[in-house]
Amino acid sequence: MAAVKFLAYCSVPVLLSLGLISFRLEDLRTRYQLAALAALSVLAFYTTLRLIDPVSKLCLKAGLHGIDINKAGSEERSDKNKPIPESLGLVSAVVYLTAVCMFQPVFQSADKLGAFNGAVISIAFITLLGFADDVLDLRWSYKVAVSFLATVPALVAYSATGGLTYVVVPRPLVPLLSSLIGPGPPVIDLGPVYYVILALLAVFMTNSINILAGVNGLEVGQSMLIALAFLLHCSLQVGVYNAPAEPYLLAFYLLVPFVAVSAALLWWNWYPSRVFVGDAYTYFAGMTFAVTAMLGHSSKTMMLFFAPQLLNFALSLPQLIGIVPCPRHRLPRLNKTTGLLEAVPSHLNLLNQLLRLTGPTSERQLCINVLWVQTALIVVAFWLRYYVADYLYN
Repeated sequence: MAAVKFLAYCSVPVLLSLGLISFRLEDLRTRYQLAALAALSVLAFYTTLRLIDPVSKLCLKAGLHGIDINKAGSEERSDKNKPIPESLGLVSAVVYLTAVCMFQPVFQSADKLGAFNGAVISIAFITLLGFADDVLDLRWSYKVAVSFLATVPALVAYSATGGLTYVVVPRPLVPLLSSLIGPGPPVIDLGPVYYVILALLAVFMTNSINILAGVNGLEVGQSMLIALAFLLHCSLQVGVYNAPAEPYLLAFYLLVPFVAVSAALLWWNWYPSRVFVGDAYTYFAGMTFAVTAMLGHSSKTMMLFFAPQLLNFALSLPQLIGIVPCPRHRLPRLNKTTGLLEAVPSHLNLLNQLLRLTGPTSERQLCINVLWVQTALIVVAFWLRYYVADYLYN
């Protein structure tokens, strides 16, 4: 019963978005697709919820587990050395890939199905990389290189479906770039450079969630907030602003099952965590956002929703590139007497900087604080996208 209530809470914004788009679109075939998508997503939620327990036991048996180092001295988990099954994000990713494959028979456009399949291949590719990293502990240079390769199927699909390669120039920059714009609308065609930019954005999104992590529920929590925000953006574009529906429907087809499997994983990963999601989930989530933004023609909007991840990346950059020594774990320090997490000044990331502002707090509260920051910046992102953008672009 508790799982049913949890699913109900998570599904409210999704159902509102689906309802808004269905009200706007009169095509019965599209409404049928959205209904099938909702049904498959509910099935994916329950399948993920039920599979995590038996798979976690297999992970423990295979030695794929870790230690929750932030629990020593806490009431929730007094045994610091208790192994926690790791890489359970793989279950969510596999169920997700199965659900989107089952959705293919009801797909309406053969042209868009090619783009959809390219996105799914990229997601499957990066999930394999994440699981390999969980097992083999790959070097960062290898992970970045393979992340670029994983974007190729989605980029090829984007190109084959007539993907645009121009950018709209903001009004204040039009006089400065007039020689590049030429007659007509204020746009610049970047050509192949545009694909390089898309690949770079995909690599950033894939790795940014991976480095804003380390406390129970944070990886899945931030991913769900980003996904729900983008679904709201898509529903506003189609349902209120009468934008062409096809690219936003593609985003719906990719993100609604993602929210379902992530909600099930969050049920197990929330504080105190019974499973670890592993790099399999963070890479899976990042690539899902990347291909959704790419095929939904909303890369700038998606990057606005990644503001906390951008901030964390900026704070982490000196350690990531070796200017400042980078320890293996850049987590806050657990005070074993109080059971609270304290900031470590030499660990340069958002978690420690937030603790410096708020003072010592519990792991659960730290995760909630970061998710509140994510929510607040998403609200700011909507203000920038729907208010400020009117003054910057024609």
